[in-house]
Amino acid sequence: MEYVLGIVNIDDDLHEQIRKACGVSQRSINAQAAFWIKIGMMAELEPNLTYNQIMNRELKAVGLENFLTASGRND
Repeated sequence: MEYVLGIVNIDDDLHEQIRKACGVSQRSINAQAAFWIKIGMMAELEPNLTYNQIMNRELKAVGLENFLTASGRND
């Protein structure tokens, strides 16, 4: 599958926040921005879900149910 990449313009303050967050999450700047976009899109599509519920659903979708119970995260 071939992907066409585009440029997304964001303001300097948001870029700085992404840069700081990627240092904590150990993601690249692009990966951190993509993560926030994906989670934000899911939150808009299902506003009744919390961040933890979204993350739990995504972890379950990739077969990490054991991770949730081992870490005590199962809301």
